[in-house]
Amino acid sequence: MTASPVASSGPDLPPPGGLCAIHQPNLFPRLSTLAKLFAADYWIVLDDVQFSRRDYQHRARLAAWDQPLRRQWLTIPTHLPSGRATTICDAVVADPLRSRRRLEQMPRQHYRSSPHWSALGQVLERLGDLFATTDRTAEIAEASTRLMLDLLGWRGGVLRSSSLAAGPGRSQRLADLAEITGARGYLCGTGGSTYLDTGCFAARHIAVVPFRTPSIGSWEAAREISAVCPLMRLGPRTLAAEMSSVAVAHRRSELSQNSI
Repeated sequence: MTASPVASSGPDLPPPGGLCAIHQPNLFPRLSTLAKLFAADYWIVLDDVQFSRRDYQHRARLAAWDQPLRRQWLTIPTHLPSGRATTICDAVVADPLRSRRRLEQMPRQHYRSSPHWSALGQVLERLGDLFATTDRTAEIAEASTRLMLDLLGWRGGVLRSSSLAAGPGRSQRLADLAEITGARGYLCGTGGSTYLDTGCFAARHIAVVPFRTPSIGSWEAAREISAVCPLMRLGPRTLAAEMSSVAVAHRRSELSQNSI
């Protein structure tokens, strides 16, 4: 695993016994997604499944830090070489220069008056530099998430599903990925809980830990808008403290399940 937000994840597996999250690369992810990754020991980037324009792989819903109901989509124009069958890792940035300008300018318009703007400004600068080395939408999206996690002090690692062998079927694939990496627990978001066959994980002695976030305060729109908004409203230190509290609660839940 690599700690660099712009380097490719290597094939080395983490020490067994960790808590994993498996999620597609998202551009400046929603707070609920970022919190799930923050709670994990490592994130398996699900980058070899079909790209979806209706998802968050190439777009983020920004909200003004002082007016959260004022929202706007930030999108990276993306070309799919194989049409609808294109996998996430094969999707290509359609207009790199335009995309880089949009990625730098829109957040600036929304957040430059925030007292915490300098932290985001550094993230945007590093993310903009990445356009000079890659044309893959997934790498840009993944880096945006990793840079935010770094800003919050996350010490986990990252792997990519495209470098790991796993079976077909939705639940089987996720269980295989968790087992390959030696996970003792899998953090399952509200979306995954609607289809997940937990028996695939039970057969591998991996606890499925439902991941939930609070519904009040900074978490009210956790599933609707990018985490950039609460980051600019609260600042990295305060947001990291809130995420740590959520992470501790889920670790306790995972430990209780494994002790049964």
